[in-house]
Amino acid sequence: MSALLLLIPVALFLGLAGLAAFIWSLKSGQFDDLDGAAARILIDDDAPPEEIERMERERTAREKQRTAFKQPHPGTQTNRDE
Repeated sequence: MSALLLLIPVALFLGLAGLAAFIWSLKSGQFDDLDGAAARILIDDDAPPEEIERMERERTAREKQRTAFKQPHPGTQTNRDE
């Protein structure tokens, strides 16, 4: 029983620390560009600059397209004055 008096606060502290780390990573943009990290591993370091620029333009175009068609979550309210 006395072990629970120690383990429960420790578990709560570790859970809150993990939650705080997750929220910090969301706010600092760690999950903003998941496709870019996957594409950068494929970029050849010896590739000509034109090729790298083309790949970056394609990546930004995909990002713009993805954010342009993002639909609001069904539970959210929209402010439409019709």
